[in-house]
Amino acid sequence: MANRLRDNVSSQYIEAANAMRGKKQPRRVVAYVESYDDIYFWRTVLSRFETPERYFEVMLPSKINLTKGKKSVLMNLPTGSEGGLLQGDGEKAFGPYMIACVDADYDYLMQGATEQSRKVLQSPYVFHTYVYAIENFQCYAPSLHDVCVAVTLNDHRIFSFTDYFAQFSEAIFPLFVWSIMLYRNGHYPKFSISDFCRICDPGGFNVQKPEPSLQNVKRKVGVKIRELQRMFPNAKDEYLQLKAEMRTLGVTPQTTYLYIQGHHLFDNVVAPILTKVCNQLRQERQQEIYHAQAHHTQKRNEMSCYENSRQDIKTMLKKNTGYQGSHRFLQLQDDIARFLHNMWPAEASGA
Repeated sequence: MANRLRDNVSSQYIEAANAMRGKKQPRRVVAYVESYDDIYFWRTVLSRFETPERYFEVMLPSKINLTKGKKSVLMNLPTGSEGGLLQGDGEKAFGPYMIACVDADYDYLMQGATEQSRKVLQSPYVFHTYVYAIENFQCYAPSLHDVCVAVTLNDHRIFSFTDYFAQFSEAIFPLFVWSIMLYRNGHYPKFSISDFCRICDPGGFNVQKPEPSLQNVKRKVGVKIRELQRMFPNAKDEYLQLKAEMRTLGVTPQTTYLYIQGHHLFDNVVAPILTKVCNQLRQERQQEIYHAQAHHTQKRNEMSCYENSRQDIKTMLKKNTGYQGSHRFLQLQDDIARFLHNMWPAEASGA
């Protein structure tokens, strides 16, 4: 019964509970997220805003049936409202003491073209990643060398992730605009996100010669664009207008990878590339130990120590926080700061 009561709460309920704790006790703000993986990410967002007067508790939207996902987080926002109003007896409602923290997916770029996009963009109590998902932040190109170092303990820069993903983004940007346009118009069954991801798979990546993988993507993108142009012969003006709008929304030809499906980017693009780069760095380090001028036993112990110190690539990628200096992450933190200033202006200087 206690768990059920805790599940059916609102911002007003938490505010009342905070009031009962006494003036000197910090107030609790609940942040609902989509999945367990999101908890650590949103903790990195919200930690800097905790004060002696306020703390955040990041959790899933339900502790009873383990319901997860974006729709589960947003289901208590009334259509067309700005949130914060209790919808019915015992239902959760967002407000100063209850917020939603979600992946942007395509909702940010939809700019209100769908009901879910309107919920995400219009409510002052819903915060989103701007990039497609938290995985896109974890795959932030300028931070990937540091991930390689964490995995291999080798700081030799043998590959430029920043250059590669800038070129990768330039290759997929024209098709990405098509994807957004068709989703806005309701034509997504003719070109789904899954279809787009299959075309964006580099395949056959080589650390020393990455250009063929980029050319492969460009070729597939060109084929699909020609097909879409035949399917939608009158879409040129709309396409050019949306292409310009994407730039105003912060999607540049060099950063498109941040806005494609996060799981695909993580599992099918970045992780395979990291694996090949890290394998080469490991071999390099192993060769250094093997050829070192040292006793056989000492080299064997050194090799054993190195092998035991290596880390799993996907695990380290999930723990990557090198995105915290990125423009989109700073923009997200600005949103939180502005919200807190509006809710508790007296505490703004402490955030």
